[in-house]
Amino acid sequence: MSNSNKFSIINPNKSPFYYGYVVLFIGTIGVWASIPGQTVGVSVFTDPVKDALGLTRNQFSNAYMIGTFFSSFLVVKAGVWFDRYGARYVAFFATLLLAFSLLLCSVSVEISEFLQHNLKITSWIIPFVVITILFFFIRLSGQGVLTMSSRNMIMIWFNKNRGKVNSISSIAVSLGFSASPIFINKLINNNGWEVTWQLMSLSLFIFSFFILQLYRNKPEDFNLKPDGKVQNTLENEVEEDLETNFTLKEAKETRAFWMFGLMLAFNSFFITGFTFHVVSIFSSQDYSKEQAISVFLPMSILAVSVSTLFNILSDYFNHKIYLYMMIGSGIMASLGLLFLSETMGVYLLIGGLGMLGGLFSVVNAVTWPRYYGRKYLGAITGKVMSFLVIASAVAPSLFSYCFTKLGSYSYISYVTLGFLLFLIIGSLKAKNPQLDN
Repeated sequence: MSNSNKFSIINPNKSPFYYGYVVLFIGTIGVWASIPGQTVGVSVFTDPVKDALGLTRNQFSNAYMIGTFFSSFLVVKAGVWFDRYGARYVAFFATLLLAFSLLLCSVSVEISEFLQHNLKITSWIIPFVVITILFFFIRLSGQGVLTMSSRNMIMIWFNKNRGKVNSISSIAVSLGFSASPIFINKLINNNGWEVTWQLMSLSLFIFSFFILQLYRNKPEDFNLKPDGKVQNTLENEVEEDLETNFTLKEAKETRAFWMFGLMLAFNSFFITGFTFHVVSIFSSQDYSKEQAISVFLPMSILAVSVSTLFNILSDYFNHKIYLYMMIGSGIMASLGLLFLSETMGVYLLIGGLGMLGGLFSVVNAVTWPRYYGRKYLGAITGKVMSFLVIASAVAPSLFSYCFTKLGSYSYISYVTLGFLLFLIIGSLKAKNPQLDN
């Protein structure tokens, strides 16, 4: 226990209430802290940063894609680190890396000019390489490691109440992510993009201290059990026998792992591509910028409502139902994009993406420990996170390609509908592997 509490003045055993609720609070803030490394946090910087670096929209999108893609390979390793060292240290170092990376992002123009001057190269390649490397670090630390470790930590501290607890966290995360573009944009307008990144960096350096003080790996380190009971050795052994802990290799041998993982990747792909090009998508169908941005509010309200309801029900329902609901929501969103010129298309797009966002927060947090146990949760969710990171990496460029080369974003819908048909067929025999053990 002493090692689990190292560098901290707070002892979970002395808490007047179950420490898992502190974990819920600080872990949710940890997911908020990942926003600078998420698409929603990066996209606001697109126009001012690309102009300052002298990059075109396609060059900037490709830098984002390459940096994100290569970060996916280390996310899997970070999952293994999570299982070995726990959420506390993994989240701490991820936060420091994100903070330092944002600091470098704020001086990316100066770095590019310095390299161009000393290398005697005036090409766009220099700023392209600089921002690609920086995207690699902020996507790895933010979207990948900090998000994964914070969310997994919350799930490890709860079992029977996992869905209910995740509903609380999901509401806060949804509201935070929805409000963040407005808040960040205001900071940029008032202070400039460089100072905004510096302020975010400073905030993360401060938050890293609170991670050491309040993050804790698992309740068993403090003679506690998930949901707040005092650990009884005999009872604990019986419960461990009832739950099978799958390794990553064993999980990959089950169909459910691939079907749920690919569906979550689809969600990441569609929402990232849509968010990155939302103004262009709507303007291509003669909608204004204000109309394009306005869709996020009803989407967020629907996502929060769906997340709250189905997180609570997830403690009692078969999660395969959620898989098919996500597929159905993906079909709605795809048809909405295909027929966006019609009013019904807008409603389908909002409804589909709102449902997807709400169900994503349930499945991505609750399903993995429910299906595969807690012991190797880091390795399993790290692998799944790599799917999400890769999907989010290719989305902006693929959306852009369909519009610039093929003439319409609607071509994306043909790809996504075909993929969803594959998932429908593949999911027929997917089931909870715990039922086989």
